[in-house]
Amino acid sequence: MSHEWNVMVSSCPSRTSLARIANKWTAMIVISLSAGPLRFGAVRGAVDGISGKVLAETLRDLERDGLVTRTAYDQMPPRVEYELTDLGRTLREPLTALARWAELHVEEVLVARESYDSTSK
Repeated sequence: MSHEWNVMVSSCPSRTSLARIANKWTAMIVISLSAGPLRFGAVRGAVDGISGKVLAETLRDLERDGLVTRTAYDQMPPRVEYELTDLGRTLREPLTALARWAELHVEEVLVARESYDSTSK
């Protein structure tokens, strides 16, 4: 049985996947994990501005969606690493491209915002 998924239809489950992927924290976490597994603190250090609570929730959501694996090592002190799954690695290229676009065009966006804001008062 093959489904015709359509993200534009409100009842389509693909919409929740798109919402997760389009989340700014998800994009930055995936990019941070692109080079390989990281511990929680290393991900938090790589993603400036994310709170520990939001990072934990987002990692849990990504794990639930099959995009990230969490590996706990039985040692003292306890060590946990997060890594992209094969499915998660399919997001590296498009999310890295979006990040690069944002970096390349930030000046144009800032000028456009300034122009808009100055004429919208």
